[in-house]
Amino acid sequence: MKKYLVEFIGTFFLVLAIGMAVVIPGLGNFAPLAIGLALMVIVYAGGHISGAHYNPAVTIAVWLRGRCATSDIAPYIAAQLLGSIAASHVALYLKDNQVLTPSEMNVTHAFIAELLGTFALVYVILNVATAKSTAGNSFYGLAIGMTVAAMAFAFGGISGGVFNPAVAVGVTIMHLAKLSNIWIYLVANFGAAIIAALTFKFLNPEDK
Repeated sequence: MKKYLVEFIGTFFLVLAIGMAVVIPGLGNFAPLAIGLALMVIVYAGGHISGAHYNPAVTIAVWLRGRCATSDIAPYIAAQLLGSIAASHVALYLKDNQVLTPSEMNVTHAFIAELLGTFALVYVILNVATAKSTAGNSFYGLAIGMTVAAMAFAFGGISGGVFNPAVAVGVTIMHLAKLSNIWIYLVANFGAAIIAALTFKFLNPEDK
C-alpha cells in the first residue's frame, strides 16, 4: 500500500506542477524547466519506495523489463490516474477555474513527437534506474527530470510535451488538450514504452 500511496503523491505533484506552470498565468517558456525540476525531486523522494514511476507508460515498461510485479500494474496505474485527476482539480481551483481553449495540433506531428519524447524518457529511466551497471547511482533523478525538461522544450510546441498517459488525463481535465486528442497520447506513450523496453532488453541481454 505504501508503494501505491507514493505513486499517488508523486503523480499528484507532477501534474500539479504542470498545471501551475502552464495554465494562465503560467511560466511561459520556463514551464518545461519547472516541470522537469519537479519531477526530479519527487523521483528522488519516492524512488526508494515505489520506484517512482508516476507514469503508466513507465510502469508498463518496467514490468516488461522484469522489475515490476504483474500484481502491481493495476494499482500503480490507478494511483497515478487518481493523483493526476486530483491535482488537475486543485490546479484549476488555484487558477480560478480558467476556461482555456486547447490549441490545434497536427495529429501526425503530435503522434511522432509523443512517441519520440516518451521513448527518450522511458529509455533513460530503464538505463539509469533499473540497469545493474548503474545500480546505486545518485544521478538517476536528475537524468529523468532533465529528460522530461529537454523533451518538453523540444516537442512542447508540437504535442504539448505530455509523455505520460496520466498527465494526458490531467491536461485534458485542465483544458490544455482536447478530449478528442487523448488517443494520440495514450497510443504514442504506451507504444513508445513498449519499444523502449524491448530496446533496453536487446541492448542489455545479460541484465535480467
